[in-house]
Amino acid sequence: MLRITTEKKRTKTVLSVEGRLSGQLVSTLEQCWRELKAASPQEKFYVNLCGVSFIDASGKMLLKEMHRQGGKLLAEGCLNQAIVKEIIGSEKSEGRSEESKENKGTPIIFYLMLLTLLFGASGLRAQEKAEGSAPATQASPEQLAPEPLKLTLDKAVGLALKQNTTAQIAVLQAAEATQDKNIARAALLPTAGLQVNDSVRRINLQEQLGSALPFPGIPGHVGPLNVFHAGPGFGAPVFDLTLWNRYRSARDIANASKATSLSTREQVILLVVSQYIGTLRAMATVEASQSRVDLAQALYDQAADLQKEGVGTGIDTLRANVELQNEKQALLVAQTDRDSSLFGLSRLLNLDPRQEIALADSLSFFDTPQPDVTASMDEALAARQEWKALDLQVKGAEHDKKAAQDLRLPTLRVDGSWAYEGTRLNNGIPVYNYQASFDLPLFTGGRTHAEIVRSDLQLKVLSEQRADLRNSISLDVKTALLNLKSARNQVGVATLGVQLAKEEVDQARDRFKAGVANNIEVIQAQDALARANDNQIAALYRFNQARADYARSIGQMEKVYAK
Repeated sequence: MLRITTEKKRTKTVLSVEGRLSGQLVSTLEQCWRELKAASPQEKFYVNLCGVSFIDASGKMLLKEMHRQGGKLLAEGCLNQAIVKEIIGSEKSEGRSEESKENKGTPIIFYLMLLTLLFGASGLRAQEKAEGSAPATQASPEQLAPEPLKLTLDKAVGLALKQNTTAQIAVLQAAEATQDKNIARAALLPTAGLQVNDSVRRINLQEQLGSALPFPGIPGHVGPLNVFHAGPGFGAPVFDLTLWNRYRSARDIANASKATSLSTREQVILLVVSQYIGTLRAMATVEASQSRVDLAQALYDQAADLQKEGVGTGIDTLRANVELQNEKQALLVAQTDRDSSLFGLSRLLNLDPRQEIALADSLSFFDTPQPDVTASMDEALAARQEWKALDLQVKGAEHDKKAAQDLRLPTLRVDGSWAYEGTRLNNGIPVYNYQASFDLPLFTGGRTHAEIVRSDLQLKVLSEQRADLRNSISLDVKTALLNLKSARNQVGVATLGVQLAKEEVDQARDRFKAGVANNIEVIQAQDALARANDNQIAALYRFNQARADYARSIGQMEKVYAK
């Protein structure tokens, strides 16, 4: 079977061929080609062979003749591209042989052409590789444009988790909190360093003694003295509960930040799923609008035919035409909404603005049992990352309060150093200094009390937030379950409404054709079918959105949608 379609674009005509180009089917393509050339001899013709599965010898001969007459051959696949290159290569070889005969007496022109071919060979090969077609075949703008990215729902979610800006910022903030924890831990660990210095000193004895020199004749200064010092030093806290509790607080805050990052991932997934479902709804609305345009066109043609036969009236044709224009207007609005929704999805996925996307899924209904409210709320409190993050923040605040209380306790620290010291590099001796320090705060100016009170206030704030979050999670679960139950019932009612509306249109159309009634009934039936289609699309959208909202309410978005 051979399928031939033509499409005119300004100053060119694209002849698309699909099927097998062999046997008697070749004559069909030859006849179509002759008719097109006779109708528009000056127009450019492109022959698109991307849909051709097989080409025999007679097909090659026809394609060769079409190329001779100015047709540009476009092909995909190794076999078809090889055939096209063979046709174009034979044409070039014949042209070069004829040209050599004509220019036999002009070798200078021949050498100039040879140099041109040599310098242009690399550019020509690069063009062939970019276009994926024969060297002399010029690709159409549609082929040069990037192919749309086919997106399923799980693939869209995966791209969002990798590329969405909000999700990536949450990951970076969690990593920053981890480094804050490491900084707090470093205060508990021993520190060591190496110091090397070479200095020149001059000392004022009177300034050092604080009075006049006890013996006359003694110079008032000593030096200059060369001092060389090199050696390691160390220090470590032995007992400091304040540092320990601050580290525990930083550790809890880091874990809370990780939980917040996971919660942000869940929210990003919900946004992507909602946008994807909304785009599917817009696409379904476009399809429904197109079917209504086709139906309105058919009814208008029917009314016009009846008027020509003398059975119908002019007012019936006019009503049908008005309804057709209304449906075309609705189709334009639906197409705009679909494109805007696709743009929004591309923005959420952080894709290249030039990259077009196409959705591979469709709105569908998957009936699931209605979950239990109490079990769902328990599951939500166990899995929601916001709840885990708030629990960890409470623990961190409690450790902050303990750290503030421990400011009243003494601290013990050990420090020391060993060095090689002398006036020169070759006359030094080992020196060392080891010490243990005990520090007991007696009066801090009210700082300790203020930090304890601040920690208590922070705990009260977190307690209020905890109660509010519990109520919010419960509300999310209850609302999602209510919407899920309602949407499930709406899908059943809307599906039945579409069936009844289609039957109404068929009966009204038959009555109008039989002359029993005018087309007012047909127009009313069309409006009823449009409302039924819109109700069905809206019900499917609400059901899928309710499923996503329920998964988000119990903290299972990534488990359900990120596969």
